[in-house]
Amino acid sequence: MKSVQIGFNKDQKEGFKAFIPNPFPPKVGFEFDSKIIKKSSEATRLLGKLDGITKLLPDADFFLLMYLRKDAASSSQIEGTMATMVDAIEAEVKTGANIPDDVDDILHYIKALNYGMKRVTDDNFPISLRFICELHKQLMHQARSTHHSYPGEFRRSQNWIGGTKPSNARFVPPPTEDMRHALNDLENFIHSDDSVLEIIKAGLIHAQFETIHPFTDGNGRTGRMLITFYLWKTGLLERPVLFLSSFFKKHQKAYYEKLEDYHGEEGKIESWKKKI
Repeated sequence: MKSVQIGFNKDQKEGFKAFIPNPFPPKVGFEFDSKIIKKSSEATRLLGKLDGITKLLPDADFFLLMYLRKDAASSSQIEGTMATMVDAIEAEVKTGANIPDDVDDILHYIKALNYGMKRVTDDNFPISLRFICELHKQLMHQARSTHHSYPGEFRRSQNWIGGTKPSNARFVPPPTEDMRHALNDLENFIHSDDSVLEIIKAGLIHAQFETIHPFTDGNGRTGRMLITFYLWKTGLLERPVLFLSSFFKKHQKAYYEKLEDYHGEEGKIESWKKKI
């Protein structure tokens, strides 16, 4: 695949560079080499196998509940939480007890996942910007945050990743106006009837969402939930039994490096797809 630039860094009047996304998807489209297509086919086969196995479980709901708790713990640990799945289970059965902040992070993630599953199942709700905001609200309402997280609302100010300010940050996401345009493009891409294979599309949606970074806090956890909900909504999974946070946690350094490749100036989209 030829390199495709997702966007570019542009000088801002405040004295720093911010990432400005190009129209998405790129006008040239996505063309992946045969190795990526083969990996996608194999991943689709294994997804079907996973889906089939869950139908043989004596209690699929209990399996899903435990799997969900494990993903919640892993996803929160990527963001620095030290608590474990066992800590979360113990907290769930206690009432009126003071819950440590680390454990509360996991419980909020579980709450958001459960909410999303109910929304998709009972209301047949589309994977939209509204759905994303609702997930974020469940995740961040009265949750620990390094600063005001504005639960369920897209940010109204500039954020950054790494460093102490935008001028020395590792990455500065789009300013709010460009962010809104990029989010609209992403929503259209999610619902577009295109030729991009669903497994590959799920990875592109996640990477593009993390690049836009539309919330002041909780972007990583929200973006990782999107992968499962998208694959479930498209029908590749009959039940939301694929949670990838444990994998991302195990390969956390590579996960961040490949995301940086995705929005880098060299346009290494395929580098991101090969890793996932």
